[in-house]
Amino acid sequence: MTPLPAQDSAGQPPDALVKALRRLLRPLVRTLVANGLAFPYFAAMLKSIYVEVAESEFGDMEARMSDSRISLMTGVHRKDVRRLRADPGQRDSTSPATGLGGQIMLLWTGSPDYLDSDGRPLPLPRNADTPGAPSFDGLVESVSKDVRPRAVLDEWLRLGVARLDASGRVCLEPQAFVPEKGFDEKAYFFGRDIRDHIAAAGENLEGRIPPFLERTVYYDRLSAVSADVLGEAARSIGMEALLAMNREALARSQADERDPEARHRMSFGVYFYSTPEETPGEDGEPVSGSET
Repeated sequence: MTPLPAQDSAGQPPDALVKALRRLLRPLVRTLVANGLAFPYFAAMLKSIYVEVAESEFGDMEARMSDSRISLMTGVHRKDVRRLRADPGQRDSTSPATGLGGQIMLLWTGSPDYLDSDGRPLPLPRNADTPGAPSFDGLVESVSKDVRPRAVLDEWLRLGVARLDASGRVCLEPQAFVPEKGFDEKAYFFGRDIRDHIAAAGENLEGRIPPFLERTVYYDRLSAVSADVLGEAARSIGMEALLAMNREALARSQADERDPEARHRMSFGVYFYSTPEETPGEDGEPVSGSET
């Protein structure tokens, strides 16, 4: 059973947490407003998630929590708790990364057969020049023979995941882990990646030992040119890290295929963000040149 979060002597949440939440929620609310998701819809969704989390994360494994206790923990009215538990509504959808396209991409970026001497994905001809040589069609067929390789290629070209070079070879784009097009795909990763980042930071806030890796390099007082240069450096360094982690994770996944206890999942990500600041160090942010 997960312990309840600490409160102050007046029963209020810690002031530092409230300030952090306001800072965290501003970009989220901006995204919601920009995409037409108004407050009443979000409030109804949030109410159902409060009930879901209270029941799944703070309940007793041996006994079902009562509606009254969930109402007391969350502040959601007992009648709403009863209704929401009877009709839980939409749950998390299946990850597109576990589908055919995701499996192909992970193999292309992780298997030594499809990597150059620097560990980067090779450009692949549509068909093998010699038997057994790497090819895009062979890569797709090694994962599934139920889908035509041409159909996969057309979809990846549409999403900006791949491109054709002057020789007609299929090249995986550097940003392949986040498609340039396809709102549904980008929305899925928006939810999944931020969810895991917040989960890691949240468990660290609760005192997890050892803490999850969750660090940021922060600088202010930069020119626009410097911010652009650092953005390019972040893309290059970040992709190196992602590709290296993918190679390691693919090898571990293949080694664990027959292990009945292999029931864990992991995620590892990088990000870069830059914006003009009206006041350096505003809103309680660390000053120039910090690492947190």
